[in-house]
Order: sequence, then C-alpha cells, then structure tokens
Amino acid sequence: MESCKWVLKYVSMLLVFSLRLCSSTSETFNSSLLERVINDTKAMHLNFTAISEFRTINRKILSDCSASNPFISVHVTSNSTLSDEGFVTVTVTGVSNPSKYDWVAMISPIDSDVDSCLMKEFFYLQTGDTAKLPLLCHYPVKMRLTWVSGDKKPQQIQYANGKIATSTVSTFSKTDMCSSFLPSPATDFGWHDPGYIHSAVMTGLVPLSTFSYRYGSDSVGWSKQIMFSTPPVGGSDELRFIAFADMGKTPLDASEEHYIQPGALSVIKAIASDVDSNNINSVFHIGDISYATGFLAEWDFFLYLINRVASKVSYMTAIGNHERDYINSGSTYFTPDSGGECGIPYETYFPMPTSAKDKPWYSIEQGSVHFTVISTEHDWSKDSEQYKWMQKDMASVNRQKTPWLIFMGHRPMYTSTNGFLASSSNLAEVVEPLLVQNKVDLALFGHVHNYERTCSVFQHECKALPTKDKNGVDIYDGRNYSAPVQVVIGMAGFSLDKFPSSKNSWSLKRISEYGYIRAHATRNGLDVEFVVADTKEVKDSFHITK
Repeated sequence: MESCKWVLKYVSMLLVFSLRLCSSTSETFNSSLLERVINDTKAMHLNFTAISEFRTINRKILSDCSASNPFISVHVTSNSTLSDEGFVTVTVTGVSNPSKYDWVAMISPIDSDVDSCLMKEFFYLQTGDTAKLPLLCHYPVKMRLTWVSGDKKPQQIQYANGKIATSTVSTFSKTDMCSSFLPSPATDFGWHDPGYIHSAVMTGLVPLSTFSYRYGSDSVGWSKQIMFSTPPVGGSDELRFIAFADMGKTPLDASEEHYIQPGALSVIKAIASDVDSNNINSVFHIGDISYATGFLAEWDFFLYLINRVASKVSYMTAIGNHERDYINSGSTYFTPDSGGECGIPYETYFPMPTSAKDKPWYSIEQGSVHFTVISTEHDWSKDSEQYKWMQKDMASVNRQKTPWLIFMGHRPMYTSTNGFLASSSNLAEVVEPLLVQNKVDLALFGHVHNYERTCSVFQHECKALPTKDKNGVDIYDGRNYSAPVQVVIGMAGFSLDKFPSSKNSWSLKRISEYGYIRAHATRNGLDVEFVVADTKEVKDSFHITK
C-alpha cells in the first residue's frame, strides 16, 4: 500500500477527494451568461469575481470512494483540540496508483447549514465559536463586539471586571443574496451557511483606557481573555490611527483559495505590530474588505486574519464595490463585483453606526478628528438621500471641538492609474465642491491598488502646493485653506497597480508597494506617513498645519 499526506487548514467543511479510481458524474448548470459578463468586465477593474477553479466542485455527484473500494482508508489527525483555526493531517491509504493529479479539498456544500449538521454539537462544544469578528466602535464610551457561533441562543460578553452585555443574534440566508437575471455565486456554488452572528454593546467604558473581556457562554464555551484599548473621546486633543483599503486575505500556507490578495498577510502583520505597541487608537478599512465576492466561506478566512488587530482596537469600515455591486441590485455601478452579496454579509459582520440597513454612510468623532464616511456604491447625486446627509453632516461639524475633518470613501476622485471606472469623474463633479465648501482637510480613498498623494487640489488644479521642511517633509498650510489633500490608499493586499509614465500636475507622490498609512492628529497639526509593510520603512510623509 502507498499513502499520501496533505496538511490543511481546518474549517467546519466537508473533505472531498479526487482520485483517479473514483468515477463521478457532473451536473453542471449553464453559467455562460455569468462568464460573459465577468470576462467583459475584466478590463474595467481586473474583475475576477466568480472565476474560480472551485466553482463547479459541488455541482458534481462524487462517488463514495471508500464504498466502491474497500481498501481505501481516510484518517484525519490534529495535534491539538479544535479551535477557531488549526492544522490537520489527512492520510489516504489504499490508493493503488497515486498520482500528482490527486487532490484533497475542503468545501462547504450549498445545501449545508449549521442546524442540520450532525456533528455540530461536537464541533461547537470544542470550539466555542467558529470565527472571531472585529470590535466596532460606535461611541467613545460604547463599543460593539460581533462574533459568530453555531448556537443561536443569546450569549454574553463579560468585561471590565464584572460587567455583562447580552448578545442579539442574527443571520442571513441564501434568499437574502441578490441574483436578478444573472446567476450569482452567493446564491449558488459560493453559498456557505454563516452560522449565527452575535452582537453586543459594552457600555460605561472610559476613553483612552484598557480593559479585558471574553465572550461566549457556559454551554458553548468561552473565548480567552482579550485586552482592548478604547479610543479617545471626540473633542480631546489627539488621535493616532491607521487607514488602508483593498486588503482581502492571503492563505497562511500553500493552499489554493478563491481570489487571493497577495499583500494582505504582510500588511496585517505590520499593522498588528503597530497596534501591539499600544500607540494606535483606531483602524479604518475603506472598502473592498474580504474579496469574498459571493464565496461566503472566504469571510471566515478574512475575519480570522484581521482578528489580531480588530479584537484590540476599534475597526471601522466603509463599503466598497466588492461588497455591494451587482446587476440590477440598486448599486450605482453595474459590475457584478460583489458576486451577489449586495452588502448583506458586509453589513451583518460589520454593523457600523449607520441610520438604517443598506444606507452605509455615517460619521464618528475621535480625539480631534471628525470622520465623514460615505458609500461610493450608493446614489450620491444631488437629489439623493446620501448627498443631503453629507451636506448636513459636514456643515454641522464643530471645528472648535474637532478641528480636523477627514472624508473617506472607496472610489477615488483622483488617480493617475489608467482604467475604466478607476475613478469617478461624476463623483468629483458632484461631491468635490462639498469638500471645499466645508473645508475638508484630508480625503482618503481606495479602489486603485497603489499609494498616490495630491496637492491641495480642486477641479484637477493645484490650489496650493506644500513646502519642504528641513527633513524634506511636505508641509501643507492648513491655516490658509484652499482645498483638501486627497490620498489613494488601496495598497493593502490586492495585486498592485502600476503607474503610467506620464504624470498629472496634481500628483505629488506615487508609490506602488504594499502598506498602510499611519496618522497622528493633534489640535494644531496632522502628520501622515505611508509605511511599507515588509520593511516598516516610511516611504512618504506629510504634515498639515492648523
């Protein structure tokens, strides 16, 4: 007998084997319409949504190899008790002619759900919960914690030496996804039962303090004790934050997964290092969150990846095209970038302080900064609800309390990178005047996968240029306001975009490397650095005076 071994990441999915001695029949649905749309949109934005080597696996009726051949044996071992993540060894013996083309995979069948899984009690008694999800900041003295479990009964957060918060429980189903006339992965081969999403708000917290918490219940188990640092209250003197966009996920081993973003792992490790230094108050992820694009199990992988950061400081998000857009779904853009998710998983996993469902725009204040966060994927025209909200929100900012106004959205108004839909001229035409009218200091965007910083720009013209200090740092004179500085920060994971050889007059700095920005706002100045993930080198820095 010969044997083959594979070391795989453990998730609560089915193990599927493809051996040459096993026969299978295929039931493949006609997805030619989807394929045509996907291929036609590649040039627009490197759109690989729904293009996956795994998209037809669970459309096949796989024969039971162990039944058809009594000599086949499959054995799975793990060196530790099951937790949210782990490694197992799968040993297959009895294969008379092993081939390099044989494979082992873990899939989540589209007809599976956590309630009908026969092994669920074993799995969840061992693991407590299947994915640790991020802490989300609503108010300086209130923090929302969201996590996933296989148990739909309410659970608790125990925190700050004796306080308790009880969770509310939600979930979503295949019927909540969008599809219209176009088949979508989220309603078909990409569907994965999300389990039960628990969310609870911790109250009575002290700003700029550290406390411990754990979550779960006696019946399903408890998480370990975790230390969390609260952000400063709005109106206080300073804030230190990190921002980036377009992260996604990278496998921790050589496994193949749908839609990999090669820079994600190095970036989140570098950010975690900064967070562990206890010198970061908040993190902002501005769209294109997980790149699950209808393959819903990918949300679990992404949420595990960011846990080392999101469990320790507030993790705020904006919606992007890969969370919301789909044909005839009500999104501003027509590309099938969300794979049929249409914002449902995103809003369930990341309940931001918005006014209502599918209205993912909001504002928060931390330290000396007022953040206005919009959705570039929803209607922002002058007659829209979102535009009127932007007008009211930015006009109402008390600049004595929060002297800095930072604007965030996914799609940029300015980028040197070529490509259809790389930026939105209509967005700039409609929304950019609001930024100038309300004296927005800094505008941060993603979508384009590089780093680019502008002058103080309005209508494609530099209204003011920075000067250099003795260290070569660009200094913008915010005391004589002319227009916002705009920065594209979509370099956190997705394959990088190159810059053309020609350069626009408003473009002052262009870097195509993986990283993130790190900012420090006081009442008198705003310092921003671009940090390269692999080396932690600061490749660009600028300062805005107030």
